[in-house]
Amino acid sequence: MPLKWVLHWQPNAGTTVNSQIINEVTQCVESINGVKEGRWKATITFYKPMIREQALAGDFPRDFLGIALPEQPNKYYLIIRLQRIVLEADSSIQMIMEKLQSYKSRVSLNFEGFQYQLGDFQLRVGKVLPTHSENLRGIVMEVEYLPISSMEKARQVMEDFMDIWQRALSKRSLPGHFMHMEPNFAEYGLADQYTSQHTAVQYATVMAQLIATVQAVQARN
Repeated sequence: MPLKWVLHWQPNAGTTVNSQIINEVTQCVESINGVKEGRWKATITFYKPMIREQALAGDFPRDFLGIALPEQPNKYYLIIRLQRIVLEADSSIQMIMEKLQSYKSRVSLNFEGFQYQLGDFQLRVGKVLPTHSENLRGIVMEVEYLPISSMEKARQVMEDFMDIWQRALSKRSLPGHFMHMEPNFAEYGLADQYTSQHTAVQYATVMAQLIATVQAVQARN
């Protein structure tokens, strides 16, 4: 499958994300001839174990992430970051967990916005919003390169595209920039050929960065 990079918006020190930034980013995609194709949405849920006997606490992961990706509507991805485990399950696993009452959902975040076609690239720009809330928590961007599924073979093309993109965006003098932090996929047992599990791991990494950014802002205040 085509490979993608998932990037997050890193605000400059002393600034926060707002809807004006996402408007400017989407205008920038259109200014470099990105063709709007429709909406997209991914969801991340934090799960915590419901432990009835404290003696069993050590037998359960302390928490994990569940990720629903638009390109795999019948699958659900589970990530335990501490142990570097990623699993692909049938989407019905969510219902099974609810019935078993082994884990409960603490919080869900939606990543949603518009998708654009740009030559051999597909770009998705989206807001990060808690479910049932309009409280903007961050901005993400997916850059997907359609012809290649080898991460190493596509690296140079991706880096060149990102240079062009960052130059176009820098003209708008926005208070921050998009950051790409590539996880160590080998730690999760993932190879060079790109899969949806790679996407899930990238979203987990982005999630950790967004939380760190929010905590840094709160610490300053």
